[in-house]
Amino acid sequence: MSAARQPRAHGDAVLAARFRERHEDFVVEEIAGFEPSGQGEHLLLTIEKRGLNTAEVARRLAAWAGVRDVAIGYAGLKDRHAVTRQRFSVHLPGRDAPDTASLEGEGLRVLSSARHSRKLPRGALAGNRFELLLREVQGDREAIAGRLEAISRDGVPNYFGEQRFGRAGDNVEQALAMFAGRRVRREERSLLLSAARSELFNRVLAARVAEGSWNTGLEGEVWMLDGRRSVFGPESPTPELQARCAGFDIHPTGPLWGRGEPRTQGGCRGLEDAILAAGDAPALRAGLEAAGLEQERRALRMRPAALAWQWEADGLRLAFELPPGAYATTVLAELGDLESGRVHRSS
Repeated sequence: MSAARQPRAHGDAVLAARFRERHEDFVVEEIAGFEPSGQGEHLLLTIEKRGLNTAEVARRLAAWAGVRDVAIGYAGLKDRHAVTRQRFSVHLPGRDAPDTASLEGEGLRVLSSARHSRKLPRGALAGNRFELLLREVQGDREAIAGRLEAISRDGVPNYFGEQRFGRAGDNVEQALAMFAGRRVRREERSLLLSAARSELFNRVLAARVAEGSWNTGLEGEVWMLDGRRSVFGPESPTPELQARCAGFDIHPTGPLWGRGEPRTQGGCRGLEDAILAAGDAPALRAGLEAAGLEQERRALRMRPAALAWQWEADGLRLAFELPPGAYATTVLAELGDLESGRVHRSS
C-alpha cells in the first residue's frame, strides 16, 4: 500500500516540506548491537558512505580484500541518498588486512576497524540513529510541535516504507507476475517476496489505523514483546494487557504472510481475514505460501526514541532513534506531505 493511501494515526497533515535535497539532509548511524571481540578471522569495519548503497560498498570491499562477495557481511541495507555510518565484516582467515587507506575515497571513509570472531549477520544491530533536515517547511510551528510531541508519546503505525516496493512502486505487480510464472533472478525474487509480504501487512495495518485499534489490541490479538520478536497469544485485551500496551511493554501485531494457520482469533482474525480476502490479496498469499515462507508477526506500532527537533535557518532539523526494520519515513508521514522520491528504513 503506497504512502499516499495509508491513513495517518494522528490526523491531517500539519506541514509540507522538501526532503533529502542533499546527502547531508539525511544522516543515518547504526547503533551497534555488540562490541568486536578483538580477535578472529573477520575484520569488522565501521564505514561512512555517501552517494553509495550498501551493495556497492560490499563489492568494493570484496575487490579491496581480494575475496568473494559472500565473504562480506553487513547488518542492514542503507540507501545511497544519504550519509550513513554502518558496519561491514570481511572474512580474512590467516591473512592480514590490506591498508584501509587504499579503500577510502569516492564517497567512502573508514572510521574504525577491529578483528572479530564471526561474520556480521543481517539484523545484528540495536537500531539506527537518524538526523534529518526538512527544507522549505510550510505549516504552523505550534501545530508541528504538537504533532511531534504526540509522536514521541504515542508512537506511529509501523508501516513498511515505500523502499520495499521499488523505485517505480511496482514490486507488488512484479511479484504477482512472478507468482503467475514469470522467471526472475534469485536476488530479485527475494525483493519481490518481501514486497508482497509487506503489502499485505500494510493493508491490515491501514485497516487497524482507520478503525483506531492499531495501538490497543483486539479480541483474539497476538502480542509482541517490545524490543524482541517474541510473541504470545491469542489473548484478548485485559486490564493488565491494556496497561502493558499503554506502557509500550507489548504491541499488537499484524501478519507477515506464509504457510500455516494464523494465530489470531475472534475479532482480530475476522478483520485480517476480510482484508486478506479482497482484491489481489489471495494471489499474493498463495504465492508466498508456495514460495515456502512461514507465518510470522510484526508489531503494528513503533515509537521513535530520543525524538528532538529544532528550527534552523534552512528548515526543521529532526533527530530520533528507531528499532531495526522500522522506517524513518513512517515517522515523517505522520507530520505531513514531503516532496521526495527517496525513503529509508532502519535496518
